[in-house]
Amino acid sequence: MSSEPGLIVERVSHSYPRVAAVQAASLEVRPGEVHCLLGPSGSGKSTLLRLVAGLEKLHQGRISIAGTQVAGSGVHHRPEERSVGFVFQDYALFPHLNVRRNVLFGMPRGRKADRWAAVEILLNRVGMSGYESAMPHTLSGGQQQRVALARALAREPVVMLLDEPFSGLDARLREEVRHETLHLLRAAGATTLMVTHDPREALVAGDVISVIRSGRIVQTGSPDDVYNCSASPEIAEMFGPVNRFIGQVQDGVVTTPCGGIPAADFEDGRRVEVLVRPESIRLSRKAASDAFPATITEITSEGSTMRIVLKLQNGSDLESRDLSTRGWSVGADVFITVTLESATTHAAD
Repeated sequence: MSSEPGLIVERVSHSYPRVAAVQAASLEVRPGEVHCLLGPSGSGKSTLLRLVAGLEKLHQGRISIAGTQVAGSGVHHRPEERSVGFVFQDYALFPHLNVRRNVLFGMPRGRKADRWAAVEILLNRVGMSGYESAMPHTLSGGQQQRVALARALAREPVVMLLDEPFSGLDARLREEVRHETLHLLRAAGATTLMVTHDPREALVAGDVISVIRSGRIVQTGSPDDVYNCSASPEIAEMFGPVNRFIGQVQDGVVTTPCGGIPAADFEDGRRVEVLVRPESIRLSRKAASDAFPATITEITSEGSTMRIVLKLQNGSDLESRDLSTRGWSVGADVFITVTLESATTHAAD
């Protein structure tokens, strides 16, 4: 993976009447990297993608692709002047054109024989060889997505933009097509910015994740960083359930119902909130010096894992997650310990 960014977004802001869609957003994406832009509907993620593509004229900030400024400070390169490929949520294939002509539409001018040969190569790369004459309405959703990807790749773009490209597929096909697509883009060295509202998809797909809320990027990091070291309780809860405790720092430690949690970043007396992921709660049938007694009150099967609700001696409820093969049962008395490295602390309001 190259150390030089293929895409740089610098303090980009963009507004519509009465709506500040994007506010001082910055990010960098390197060639061969998949950067996921994660946020709920209306957070500004699709607007940012359109600004990079040149479909909207930037109000404030700068956007550069492969070292060339394409937007900002009086500069605005049209979409066809940017080395960008775009795959939309609905694929946007031309219904009156067959597969070959859809892919040809995105390809630079040249000799017919050369262009047709290039189409064959692209369709083979995306697993659609033999479908050259098929019309879009005869293809499955996964096949349409592959054709849309081939059309975007036909431009040989530096930057590939994906706007919720897998959301219309069923769960099994979504995972398969996503894996194939992102593997192909990484192998091609494409600089990929992918919009998603699905935290699980961002964790699986992204080399880097930027979380956007109300037009602002509130955290950027690796999947491990944003999951295990979330910048706020709100971001942590985007990625799944957390156990939340409030306590006061004393001698660099905050006391919780399941033990002391290090809080060296806060001064003594500060009121803080501690977040602990369910999978960081370890269950045992045997007591230990750092373990706390609890009783299992609820178990929900999740297939290979199970969600376990525990009642502590002080009456607090705690959620854990463990392998189904461990054989826990409701009513069982257990002992719990916390993986301290996975607990995070935040200033309490």
